[in-house]
Formats: sequence, C-alpha cells, structure tokens
Amino acid sequence: MKITYYLQQKEAHTNARLGKIKTNYGTFETPMFMPVGTKANVKLLTPEELYDMHCGIILANTYHLWLRPGEDVIKKAGGLHSFMNYKGPILTDSGGFQVFSLAKNKAKDITEEGVHFKSHIDGAPLFLTPEKSIEIQNKLDSDIAMSFDECPPYPVTYDYMKKSVERTLRWAKRGKQVHNNPNQALFGIVQGGEFEDLRRYSAQETVKMDFDGYSIGGTSVGESKEVMYRMIDYAIAYLPEDKVRYLMGVGDPVDIIEGVIRGIDIFDCVLPTRIARHGQAFTKYGKINLHNQKYKEDFHKIEEDCDCYTCKNYTKSYLRHLIVTDEVLGGRLLSIHNIRFLIRLTEQIRKAIQTNALLEYRKEFLENYQNKNVTKS
Repeated sequence: MKITYYLQQKEAHTNARLGKIKTNYGTFETPMFMPVGTKANVKLLTPEELYDMHCGIILANTYHLWLRPGEDVIKKAGGLHSFMNYKGPILTDSGGFQVFSLAKNKAKDITEEGVHFKSHIDGAPLFLTPEKSIEIQNKLDSDIAMSFDECPPYPVTYDYMKKSVERTLRWAKRGKQVHNNPNQALFGIVQGGEFEDLRRYSAQETVKMDFDGYSIGGTSVGESKEVMYRMIDYAIAYLPEDKVRYLMGVGDPVDIIEGVIRGIDIFDCVLPTRIARHGQAFTKYGKINLHNQKYKEDFHKIEEDCDCYTCKNYTKSYLRHLIVTDEVLGGRLLSIHNIRFLIRLTEQIRKAIQTNALLEYRKEFLENYQNKNVTKS
C-alpha cells in the first residue's frame, strides 16, 4: 500500500491543515516533525527511544546508504525497516543535496544525464542519475521516495535557476518512469529559488506529473527568513489539497509554525540532534547552551513541563557535567529532549488548528521564544 493523505480540517484564519497520513506502519497526524536518521539511525538513539517520543515518519539518506552498506545489502536484509529495526514509516531523500555539495565544478559536473562527484569517504569518482537514485530507493524499500532534483545554491541568477528548474522537471519525469515499487510513494520536488514565476511554473509542471505527494525544496540554504517564507507562499498555492506537502530541511521551531500557517504538513531537519551534540537544548524561551557556567549548580530540569525521558530524570547540572566532560550520554539525552520538543510543538500546533487558534498560539509562542528578557528555565 502506498501512503494516503486525508485532510481533516482547515484552520479558519490561516492556510494551516490538520490531516492524517495512512501508511503500512500505521496512521499518523499532521502537521508532523520527522527526525533525520541519515545512516539508518537517528544519531545516538534507538528505535525504542523514538517510539517513546511519539515519532512517526523518520528519514534516511539515499547517498550515504548507497555508499555504505550498499542498497543490495539492505535489500537482502529485508529492506530498510528490517535492517534498522524501525517499525514506523520511513522516507528516503534522493541524495541530491549531498551530491550537489560534493560536485566541485557545477558547470562541468552537473550534466543532463546526472551528476559527477567524488565520494566523501575515499575520493572515488561517482555518478548519480535520476534513474539510479530511484533504483536505490526502490531497493531500500522506504515508504516514501523522493525525486532526484538539482539543489541550487543561494543566491543564483534568474537564468541559472530557470535552467535548473527545467532540468529538475526532466529528471522528475525520468525518475517517475523507472519507479517500480508498488508499496512505495514517490514525491515530486518544487524548486525555483526566490523567483515567484519559477516557483509557480515548477509547482504547476510537477503537479501535472501526478506524484503521491509534493515537497518544497531549495529553502533554508542561506536566505533570510522573509525570503524563505515567500518561497513557500509562491509554491504552495499551486499544490493540490489532497496530497502531502513537505518542507525539506526545516526544523527551527519558529519556521515550523510559519510553515504550518502557510499550509505545510511535514518537516524534517538534523537540527535537534546536531545542536544537542554541541550542548544546546530547545526550550519555550529559546535555545540554551549547557556549556554556560550558570548551569553548573542548576538542579532543575531543562523544562519543568516536558514529558521526555531526559526531563523526567536529569537536571541541567548533570547534563552540563556530561557535556563539558565530553561524555556521549550528554548528546544522547539532549537529542531525546530536542526531538521530543519539536514533536510536542507539532502536537500543540495541531490542538491550535482544531480550535482555530493558531495565530494566537504563534503570538504566545513568539513572545516567550524570542523575548530575551524572560528568565529561561
């Protein structure tokens, strides 16, 4: 069975949507935050810990799994779910973002057929095409596969972006033609940078191909918040209401709220685990850095009302001790908190949508999160 999206409710004052995604591994409510498990694991965490955080869909990275252990190994293991023992739905990206960051000479290495680049592991020359990306994802047997797209840097000229959008559309068509996993959904990706007409054109032409869902790519790549929100607005007006809308690579709490207001259903980002490994934690009053001396004798939880394993059992003083002594447990415990924080955020957003109070929720959240004069927990 491919995934099915059910629109449950539209918020009265915004474009926010309350929905459900039905998968082979259960039905999950949206808006949703999806943790990233790049190499078939969410860094430092076990599947059981993810279940306890009420995770739904998680991500894995096509490029990294292609190189190690290889898609054939994972296929022999029974697919990605069996290989990593995750009994929830999994989305695999196309590998495009990683590949384009490794292509040194964009004009020469990005061709109509695909992308030439060098392995980040041993420098070996590699070549990835839309067909190969889909073939790998078919073998990984994820619930959702992503089209192979060009990921332009920011900023670029209008002419560059126009050519890039056209190539992404041709690649999307090629990938869709070879996609042959009947239990796997395939999402198209809308590009177009900061240019309204290119976003509109990319969205309209991608929708014509009738994908199972649609993502907005090319955001959170160095542009300002205002530009990113405009990118979403330019594209989302042309995406169908009966399909999932996915904003790729976005995990800042404020950006999640703003994305939902604009009609986004699902988000992903490495941010919660990345900042955790550097000693930072999300709180309702903004991020805190546990390296700071003031937490040395702070025997309170990160957040008193947080229901995560970390906040139930450990103080900021102990967490700071782990971080400053480079104990791996520190990163693990902060990762648990940060992921649960974003999942709780989407749970709260869903409740606000149900009562048509999302704008009020945003106002209250921002007053706390962005108020530097508030005494943080």
